[in-house]
Formats: sequence, C-alpha cells, structure tokens
Amino acid sequence: MQPLLQTLSQSVPFTDDLRQTVHTFLTVNGCPVTANHCIDVGAEARRVALRFEADPDKAEIAGWLHDISAVFPNRDRLAAARELGVEILPEEAQFPMIIHQKLSKVMAREIFHVHDAEILDSVGCHTTLRAGSTRMDQVLFVADKIAWDQPGTPPYIEELRAALEISLTHGAFAYIAYLWRQRDSLKVVHPWLREAYEELKGIERL
Repeated sequence: MQPLLQTLSQSVPFTDDLRQTVHTFLTVNGCPVTANHCIDVGAEARRVALRFEADPDKAEIAGWLHDISAVFPNRDRLAAARELGVEILPEEAQFPMIIHQKLSKVMAREIFHVHDAEILDSVGCHTTLRAGSTRMDQVLFVADKIAWDQPGTPPYIEELRAALEISLTHGAFAYIAYLWRQRDSLKVVHPWLREAYEELKGIERL
C-alpha cells in the first residue's frame, strides 16, 4: 500500500465487517458525517438494486465506499491524485472536489481490497456518471442522489422519483438533466457528465 494510504489506515481496526470498517475509517479520519452518509447510500443502493434487478450486495458495497476519499480535504485532492497516479482532467484541476470519485475508486481497491470491476467502476463515476454507464453505475448514481448529504429535501427528488417509475436509466437521466439545466452556474461541467447527457438525452422520447 502506498505511504499516503498507509497513513490513513494505520489507526483503523480492519475486520471482516466491511460496513463497520468503512464507517470507522471515515470517523477515525475526521469524517463522521460522511461515514453516516456512506452507510445511508449503501442501504439506498441495495433498495434500488433490488428494484431494478442489479446485484444488491455489490450495490451496497459500492454505496459504503463511494465517498471514502472525503478524508482528503479539497485543497489536498489534486496532490493525492498525483501521488496515487490518478489521471486529472482540466475540469478536475479547476474544481478538485469532483475528482473525489476517482480517488474513492483507488482507495476502495488499495485499502479495502475490493477488486470487483462493477463495484469499482460505479464508485469511480458516482458523481458524474459516464457514457456507456452500466446498470450498477446507474444504481449507485441514483442512490447517492436520493440519500444526499445536504440538509433538507433535494430540489430534484420528485422529478427523479417520477422518472424511476419509468426505468432506472430515466431516473439517472432526470438528475443529469437537472444539472444540465443549470450548467451555466456550475463551477465546471465535467466531460463525463456532458457525454452522459449527450448519450441519454433522447431517452425522454422513448
């Protein structure tokens, strides 16, 4: 394990209970709110997976792991990405918060020894989605937006829930469309989000 990740892990008692270990990892590293959010997203991902015939165990694990990179403050994320060999896009350099999805993917593999591609890939695009997204990608993407980590009710939630009555992909696109409508006010438009929008924008006509 790379020294950067070793430092984050040294005070964590790793057990066979991944849910508890992830919660402890985040709490020990000063992120108790994110720890609870990850558990909530795991539970929501399981529900979404069961509803749309995805693997509920994998979905729950992806939910637990999706925000483990919160242990890196925004100001440190680019340096962490460089040290861990993560490709940094110009938009991520401009707005480092958004690279957390890629950092979480690396940490899930290196710290928690998760090697399932479905899990890792969904963690790696849970904020932006991506073109060619898999069912698992969409499950985690939607679950994270339902069990969001801000106070109050998500402003898009009714639109998202209505879209889920049609399909999982409609639900995922509902949130992408919500962001796209306000793209001029976003700090950046990540190219993966743009590509996902372009790929899925015709879905409303189906």
